[in-house]
Amino acid sequence: MVDATARLAPHHVDQLRRSCPDVVTPDDAEYDETRRLWNAMHDRRPAVIARPSNAQEVAAAIAFGRDQDLEIAVQSGGHAAMGFGGPDGSLVINLSNMRGVVVDPRARTARANGGALLGELDVAGQEHGLVCPVGVIGHTGVAGLTLGGGIGRLQRHFGLTIDNLDAVEVVTADGRFVRASETEEPELFWGLRGAGWNFGIATGFEFRLQPFGPDLHRGVLTYPARQVHDVWSLFRDFATSAPDDFALIFGIGTAGADEGYPDEAVGKPIAFIAWNHSGSAADAERDSAPLLGGPPRLTETITSQPYLEVQTAHDLVLGWGSRSYIKSHNGKDIRPEALDEIVELVAVAPPGASFSATARGGAIGRVAEEATAFAGRAEPFDLSADSDWQDASDDEANIGWCRRVMAVVEPDRTLGGYSNANSDTGPEQARVIFGDAMLARLGDLKLAWDPDNVFHVNPNIEPVS
Repeated sequence: MVDATARLAPHHVDQLRRSCPDVVTPDDAEYDETRRLWNAMHDRRPAVIARPSNAQEVAAAIAFGRDQDLEIAVQSGGHAAMGFGGPDGSLVINLSNMRGVVVDPRARTARANGGALLGELDVAGQEHGLVCPVGVIGHTGVAGLTLGGGIGRLQRHFGLTIDNLDAVEVVTADGRFVRASETEEPELFWGLRGAGWNFGIATGFEFRLQPFGPDLHRGVLTYPARQVHDVWSLFRDFATSAPDDFALIFGIGTAGADEGYPDEAVGKPIAFIAWNHSGSAADAERDSAPLLGGPPRLTETITSQPYLEVQTAHDLVLGWGSRSYIKSHNGKDIRPEALDEIVELVAVAPPGASFSATARGGAIGRVAEEATAFAGRAEPFDLSADSDWQDASDDEANIGWCRRVMAVVEPDRTLGGYSNANSDTGPEQARVIFGDAMLARLGDLKLAWDPDNVFHVNPNIEPVS
């Protein structure tokens, strides 16, 4: 539908402005900045961008898009790794005018508007010593993060973001205003928690908050790559019985210059274990002791930081304008030969590329598999390869490297994957993320709420007939 930009006459845009006044077109000076996405790999040129201020204007924008036969894309934070910010010639419904979070400290709840960012929710909660477990970059949209499940630093302690969600307000493809919760449209509420982009545009979220803060206790241990088998065994065995307070990551990357490594290690593969402990300082010291008794280390960093500082630590490093690719799936273990192959691939990796395994378990695994549209809760690890770079000429090298690494751990794959941590899309990717049984249930739900697949610019679930 690339010709839609030329097909839209001024009177069409004026019609949209009467019901949603804030509209940006290719003729406007702010168009290039407004259409910009976090992942610079995706340079989209939508026909028109509507920035509604409330649910009524969202409904009007949906109706306009359908009347004009435009593809409709939704942008809350613009952070999707897949670049779902508006295909060429589309209508983008940009929720940046719908920021804002309000906390009720007595009820320990928060309401986040559809365009709110994670940083807003973090700050509003911590003003009262409360928190909702969210992601790890402050300028991510609450909506996109939540609707895909929501993984970050506190999820083993408090559960996924969707496990702390009480209700979602949605505008549907036919313009209805719906509130979904455990008692209101419960089947829709089930699907919104894990595949939520498919059923409407979320304009408001109600979260439960947990007492927490202000500090996280953190550690990073690095090792020569020749010790990778021992390091993985230490990590794997520890993660299976670690307290819920621990968020744990194992990784294989490259020792950078000016990062405190011995000269002989710089530029070579390393293995590492990193953690965030959300309990007391005394508990963190006691609980981390088994990790500190592992193989000899290259470097060791153990510290405590205010949660809000940790949550914004990567906001600039992973800021807007870089190119990014990520591929992931769940796994129960990593075979020894796979670890060796990954070390070999890291030795020739593009700068900024790495492999990691994030521990699940804790509160995540105690929610029943069928309770939400998030598959593989019982799986112990999320295996992931990702890279960030600047030059478009390096796209093929970085994407190809990540795919080769994930091919190495494909035999270790188990049910499920985090949709927000996958740059690839399509029916097969949906099958990896949700599994056959969950995908069938989601297809039925899609047919009930969006039979025309209006909301398909996302990790799409096709309507089942």
